[in-house]
Amino acid sequence: MKKFGGGKARPSPAMNVTPLVDIVLVLLIIFMVVLPSMEQDAPVELPSIFHVDEEPEGRTDPATVSVTGDDRLFLEQDELSRDELEARLRSLHEAEPLRRLILRGDSSLEYEDVRSVFALCQQIGFPGISLRVGQRGPADEAVE
Repeated sequence: MKKFGGGKARPSPAMNVTPLVDIVLVLLIIFMVVLPSMEQDAPVELPSIFHVDEEPEGRTDPATVSVTGDDRLFLEQDELSRDELEARLRSLHEAEPLRRLILRGDSSLEYEDVRSVFALCQQIGFPGISLRVGQRGPADEAVE
C-alpha cells in the first residue's frame, strides 16, 4: 500500500513558550508587590511644586534627613533626637565632607520647624542641602 504524499511526514519542531511566559508573569507580579514595600523611609507627606528639576547624574548618593508631621527626626530610617541627629550629621560630614543632604519635611509642618533643621545642616558645613518636594499633578493645580 502506498501512502499519499510521497513518504513519511517528519514532525516539525515547535517551541512551547507558555512556561516562559508564565515564569515572566510570576516574576512581574512579585516585583510589583515587593518593590513598593521596600521603601524604608519615615512616613512624610511632601509639599508639592509645579516645575520639577531634572535629576543630576553622576553624584554620590546623598543622605536623607526627614522631619515628620509630629516633629520626629530621622537620618535615613533611624529615628533620632535633635542632639543625636546633630552628632550623627557631624560624624557623617567628617567622614565624607563632599556628601550632600536631602531634607524632607512633612507639608503639615510650619516653615520654622523645617528651617531650624536646615540651619543645623548648614552650620555643620554640608556643601549642598536639597529640599525634597512632591510633584504637583494637574488635579492639584485646579484646586488653587
